[in-house]
Amino acid sequence: MAPALLDDVLAELLVGARRVAAYLPVGTEPRLTVRPGWLLPVVTDDWDLDWSEYDGRLATRRGLQEPTGPLLGREALASCDLVIVPALLVARDGARLGKGGGCYDRALPRTDALTVALVHDHELVDQLPSEPHDIRIGAVATPSSGVTRLPEKM
Repeated sequence: MAPALLDDVLAELLVGARRVAAYLPVGTEPRLTVRPGWLLPVVTDDWDLDWSEYDGRLATRRGLQEPTGPLLGREALASCDLVIVPALLVARDGARLGKGGGCYDRALPRTDALTVALVHDHELVDQLPSEPHDIRIGAVATPSSGVTRLPEKM
């Protein structure tokens, strides 16, 4: 499956956002044009996320592309009003299945921002199992349905 470009789908959210955190997709994950000044994650040795402003320069580490600028600290996520997160699957109640490292479950409690996952249409499902430590997201974006707000984070 070719990755979908979700710039148009997220346009309304991006217009209203003062500071955005996003990620660089891998494989068949939906694409988004990452803009200079956005915060991108840098995976720490303890599988948490630090953040750096994207300035166009990237390095590959652990099979992921990461920004090479100065690290801003884990708490930098609190300065964002929109956080775009990766997901393998998202349930309609906000449960999110990531890749199993728990990086975003560690990082997301540091922000009150709207969190939105980008997924393909078939990756939005009715239910997913979740544990108490799993952080729910506030919205999901798919190529055909656009942005759908989900129930408040629990």
